[in-house]
Amino acid sequence: MTNTRKKLVILDLDETLIHATKEPLDRVWDFEVYGYKVYKRPGLEEFLLSLTKHFEVAVWSSASDEYVEAIVKVIFPADYPLKFVWGRSKCTLQLNKKAVEESGYSDYSHLNYVKMLKKVHQLGFGDLDNMLIVDDTPHKSQHNYGNAIYPSVFMGDRGDNELLWLDRYLGTLIDAKNIRKIEKRFWRKEIIEKFKS
Repeated sequence: MTNTRKKLVILDLDETLIHATKEPLDRVWDFEVYGYKVYKRPGLEEFLLSLTKHFEVAVWSSASDEYVEAIVKVIFPADYPLKFVWGRSKCTLQLNKKAVEESGYSDYSHLNYVKMLKKVHQLGFGDLDNMLIVDDTPHKSQHNYGNAIYPSVFMGDRGDNELLWLDRYLGTLIDAKNIRKIEKRFWRKEIIEKFKS
């Protein structure tokens, strides 16, 4: 028996779906927001449209709320059915204990904005076993390892094909009963081997 309820996929923005920089790359940027030149990850439009067929979709970034809203307005179609759009105000500011241990002292540079999925659950957006968070920065999802998928960091490479592989991988999780029990650390290798065999 398959799980017919759609899973929620929560997407990060910077270095996951886009690359934003004050210093432009060696080509024209796709758009500009708050002085940042923004480059869309290759395959972004196709990836976002594909997601809506089988998943509910949301955005959660640790960037400022205003920046997040501005980016979302450009990269998502106006009628795209986003469950929510969250920025830094929904993140939890937390001390990076590993950085403190390595440096021997504690200061503001060791504070991280982390994304606590229990907030999403508590606000009625679904159960943790039916929720995925896609973020290029593991420490931002340090409390959600069973729910997290880590794509490679996008720095504007035109030859990047990560969203193609990610879309295919997510397709294998549509009917999973409990997303948290699936090993996802080697997702890219697994899906590339599957489609190349």
